[in-house]
Amino acid sequence: MIEAMQKWWMYQKERFPLAAHGPLVLAFSAGAVAYSALLTGVAEVPWRAWVVAFGVCLLFFLQLRIADEFKDAEEDRRWRPYRPVPRGLVSLGELRLIFILCALLQAGLVVWLHVGLLWGLFFGWAYLSLMSVEFFAPEWLKARPITYLWTHMLIMPIVDWFATACLWLPLGKPPSLGLTWFLAASFANGLVIELGRKIRRVEDEEEGVPTYSKLWGAGQALRVWWGCLLAVVIFALLAAWYVSGMVTAIVLLLTGLVACGFATLRFRRGSSGKVLEGAAGSMTIALYLGVGLAPLWLQEVVR
Repeated sequence: MIEAMQKWWMYQKERFPLAAHGPLVLAFSAGAVAYSALLTGVAEVPWRAWVVAFGVCLLFFLQLRIADEFKDAEEDRRWRPYRPVPRGLVSLGELRLIFILCALLQAGLVVWLHVGLLWGLFFGWAYLSLMSVEFFAPEWLKARPITYLWTHMLIMPIVDWFATACLWLPLGKPPSLGLTWFLAASFANGLVIELGRKIRRVEDEEEGVPTYSKLWGAGQALRVWWGCLLAVVIFALLAAWYVSGMVTAIVLLLTGLVACGFATLRFRRGSSGKVLEGAAGSMTIALYLGVGLAPLWLQEVVR
């Protein structure tokens, strides 16, 4: 029993570190619920909405990681034998069981809150399934890295939509057009996270591991990353305008941009690409705090 716990602890530490992902998913899910409350004018958010949004989203991102283990199994075996599956720490069969358990937990949480949310959960699973088989066109997608990137990052607004629905759907209060801009910001932020994960210095590149710095060069990859950061800011401010949250959004988004600026300087001066990944996480927290949670807290203080 202790040995089993140790191996799963090691797996999460290497492939889904809860200490890193937990706060990001908490900001992601709580920010979505808070923004939904602001849009619909709900004075007090039911506590179950927070719990279900966080629980389902965290498990969904774990499922994404597990799906990647299956999708990349052959490449990992060839190019990344140090990873948990190819080196034998865990098996694909065990991960399949974890995936199913996650799905059962998600369904249970959803039914506990509102059975109508099952449709949103099913849609998320369906899109995840298509991603897992590379939309039945793996070679075509790999030859088109930009298309590959945006088709896979669409999962972010899908999961974010579900998190917002944890509030407005049970209450029967469809949100306004502001939700579109919020989901657009979520999509752009997904691009920021994905690009930030895959920009590396030349000496840190690995054979057989595709990165955007290898594809475009580190300089061009950084410019694309910054373009996505600016898109996050634009979409987030449009979303904030719908809930009268421009001040908090501007302050926190500027803080996120400053963090990304320092990370860029450190990268250019010799730090590893990990600094960009960390800065992308900071921007994620700035986005969801600035557009969702902070305006909601301020609204409650004013009351």
